[in-house]
Amino acid sequence: MATKALSPLFRLPTELRAPSISMRSRPLQLSLTHQRRHFLPPGFNPLQPPTQTLHASRILPYPSQPIYEIIADVSNYRSFLPYCQSSTVTKWSSPDRTFNRKWPSEATLVVGWGQITESYTSRIFCVPGKVVEAVSGKTNTSLRREDIEHHLAAAGDEVIQTGQTQQEMALLTHLLTKWTVQPEKSEEREQQTQIDLSIEFAFANPLYATISAGVIPKLADVMIKAFEERVREVLGQADVSKGVSVGRVESGDMGR
Repeated sequence: MATKALSPLFRLPTELRAPSISMRSRPLQLSLTHQRRHFLPPGFNPLQPPTQTLHASRILPYPSQPIYEIIADVSNYRSFLPYCQSSTVTKWSSPDRTFNRKWPSEATLVVGWGQITESYTSRIFCVPGKVVEAVSGKTNTSLRREDIEHHLAAAGDEVIQTGQTQQEMALLTHLLTKWTVQPEKSEEREQQTQIDLSIEFAFANPLYATISAGVIPKLADVMIKAFEERVREVLGQADVSKGVSVGRVESGDMGR
């Protein structure tokens, strides 16, 4: 009744008037829907953070085999790899069919940055001259059985294929690091090699992902750069045509 008595001077212009919809429901629904998409994306599970993957690659002016052996030299990671505070090979494979030699099959590493430190055991799989893969937690190897028979013979199918370990990682629930080495043809150089690094991981807690958000995206590039510098240090002054000694990779464990 009071509304009818109002003068037209007190009426809002047409463009400022509310549309003829329920002001209680629709605007509120739209706002909540927008927030739900932003903070809780489809499939979000705070108890199971998503798996992430990082990639990096380099082409180096050296033959592939000595580069591969430097990557497989896990016991020396602590001396040049960023964030790696300790690296100890604890198990070795049976001799492989290609070189008739043993390769690292398990290693304990301690890594950390800032106030976060993680000690964990990685199962290592070497496809001689081609791939070095390390898996941790309940992660399974991505490699074919026929390519890692020397590891299976030493450790047994059950240990390797189920991906079970006696140690539960506190920082990560999934970790797979894979190095691929491939000779690269070039008109300019007789010998050069492409190395590719892939890191697949999942944090145990979303908070860890938040804390390390500024570091993690750069991790693969930092690691491959460290290996590049290590390759130049080891092979830069060496006559690679005569081969490079790989005794350091086995660290005297060949007879075990």
